[in-house]
Amino acid sequence: MARRQSIKTGLEPDAAVSPEMTLERLARNARAVQLDVFGVLHDGPDTVVLLGPYEPGFWTTFTASPEYADQVADPMDRWSKRTIGDLANRWRGTAVFPSDGPPYPPFFDWALRSGRAWQSPVALLVHDTAGLWVSYRGAVRVPGHLTLPDAVARPCDGCAAPCRTACPVDALGAADYEVSACITHLNGPDSVDCMGEGCAVRRSCPVSRSYGRLAAQSAFHMKAFNPT
Repeated sequence: MARRQSIKTGLEPDAAVSPEMTLERLARNARAVQLDVFGVLHDGPDTVVLLGPYEPGFWTTFTASPEYADQVADPMDRWSKRTIGDLANRWRGTAVFPSDGPPYPPFFDWALRSGRAWQSPVALLVHDTAGLWVSYRGAVRVPGHLTLPDAVARPCDGCAAPCRTACPVDALGAADYEVSACITHLNGPDSVDCMGEGCAVRRSCPVSRSYGRLAAQSAFHMKAFNPT
């Protein structure tokens, strides 16, 4: 069933935002800075706009940023806060980030409620366009209830679920993520594949393979996860 609800936003227009503050305009603004709208939902009196990397091209944009070049810790988080903070100002909203807290914003719950992310067969979130590569760089709370888009199909429906058998050490085959098994593998003789290309489970998803994420970006995240 379509999830549509139209109301006034009550926002004053500026040069970048239309009077009705449409999601189409927000998506154009986000894509101009190599982010994309990964989902929207109503939360209390606001609309939460979830933002993730817009591919292909996100890694090229990020590595050209001052945050990447300055050799200071957490460059991607700092880039995200600057870039999403700018979008929030433009949209007359409030930027929200997964690292805000404690208490931490409920990004996992927001993702599920957006109707564009689901729990995959290996419990990780899977997204309709990013697959198992889904990551939320942040969100913007916009005052008022914007029109929500139509529901989309869950990509796991009808999928052969290669993610179930992709992990070399079956770290995601149990009910819980076996972190120690994963780390042991990453620090072992076969680590170059997962450390250099990204998690084998995430790579196995058919939607992930069409997303356009570069191996260099995955290696960056793997190094942050397993710096040793």
